[in-house]
Amino acid sequence: MKKIYILTILLFSFSCSDGDLQIEAIDFDDITAQNCETLSINTRLFFKINGDEALILELDQGLLLNEVSTEVITSSIPGNSQLTYRLFDDTVTSNYFCDDIPPATPTVIEDIEASDGNVLITTTTMDSITFTHTIQLQGIIITNAAGESIIDLTTSEFEIIETSN
Repeated sequence: MKKIYILTILLFSFSCSDGDLQIEAIDFDDITAQNCETLSINTRLFFKINGDEALILELDQGLLLNEVSTEVITSSIPGNSQLTYRLFDDTVTSNYFCDDIPPATPTVIEDIEASDGNVLITTTTMDSITFTHTIQLQGIIITNAAGESIIDLTTSEFEIIETSN
């Protein structure tokens, strides 16, 4: 009888499922954004890598300008700009994003584009030569194929970058 009881407990323990949601929280706050080419106002692709996951931001052309912004520049997600969360089967490196032909491994397990939100950009300067761009994300909603969402209704800083004339 004792063996049947233990077997039943083990069976229920292993049969429980957390559903299809691979991710419960996305936290890239302490990760520095990278890009592939020399950083300039023409840079559109930024990515943050955290082990086997990546957060990829593709800005609309012309959002970064070497001029002080008098108001916050807003770009909608999806639409003008794109934000994608990607989960891999192993640790990913910048080569995955920057090589002309991406490496065959690691393999993408899940690729989720944000279904709502905004990119906010503010540009300042101290000397009219170097411009500081603060890139923020606001109201981001990421929903997986099973319809499960991770919602961030706050505004969070994506990265602060500098470009020059």
